[in-house]
Amino acid sequence: MTSHKLEYLRGIALFNEGKFFDAHEVLEDVWRAAHEEKKIWQGLVQVAVALHHHSTGNYVGMRSVLLRAMKNLAGHPKNFHGIQIPQLLKSLAKWLEAFDNSQPLPSLPRIEVTRREG
Repeated sequence: MTSHKLEYLRGIALFNEGKFFDAHEVLEDVWRAAHEEKKIWQGLVQVAVALHHHSTGNYVGMRSVLLRAMKNLAGHPKNFHGIQIPQLLKSLAKWLEAFDNSQPLPSLPRIEVTRREG
């Protein structure tokens, strides 16, 4: 489990650095190895894929994958391995709304992770 934890944190760090393709690769390995909560891991992979599509100008692919990601993430625990899912979904929804309405895009969504002390 320790290596699993380190891998998903590495994937999130890459995501937050804007290295979406690399984040997708790492998170996809975590998703494949996961025995539970496959949908939520898949959703995180899809967010990275969607933003990678955006970075390459594939806006149709970005929008399609992002909507699937949001569906996979919806209804999951607020704090999934420290990942703040509601905060991520809110950020994604705001970003997608701006994109859909041809408004200036807010900062790229980030995956926030909280650490519990003790």
